[in-house]
Amino acid sequence: MVRIALFGPPASGKTTIAKNLSASLGLPHTDLDDVLFTEDGPLPLDEFRGKADRVTRGDSWVVEGNYSKLADVVWHRADVLVWLDLPLSLIVCRIVHRSLRQLAGLDTSAQARRLTWNRAFFGRRSLLRTAIRKYRENRPRYALQVAETAALGVDVVRLRSGRQADAWLAGRLSGR
Repeated sequence: MVRIALFGPPASGKTTIAKNLSASLGLPHTDLDDVLFTEDGPLPLDEFRGKADRVTRGDSWVVEGNYSKLADVVWHRADVLVWLDLPLSLIVCRIVHRSLRQLAGLDTSAQARRLTWNRAFFGRRSLLRTAIRKYRENRPRYALQVAETAALGVDVVRLRSGRQADAWLAGRLSGR
């Protein structure tokens, strides 16, 4: 039985780590963005919570997403909660790089197909502006919620650099 929840800002490496863990450990992987966002738009919160609840009732899973409002149905059920708390400068660099790849057509994901220059960089609610704002606003709240989760007996791992994340993942995959 292994239940791993990962969260962090956009471009922190959640999907890469989650997919590697899922494939290597043979665990089902769920990206909460795929649950929340439908062709008709985002689900109402109660429906989103219900679907996340069903995903995390299983014995083994890897769930990724930056949804602290689901802490009780995701984080608190995990054996390990991984907080990808990378520096803002790295997050900004990764968002710019990923957005440019998507805008150039080098990424064909659903998110890439919806991306425009305005949505990526220039709009008032652009991905870049939103990531910076949320990074600054959410970190203190995350620290409190993570402490609450740790107090419930969940093993919390806070990774503060790309190197730490790579080392942690390598250790998990090698069984250390």
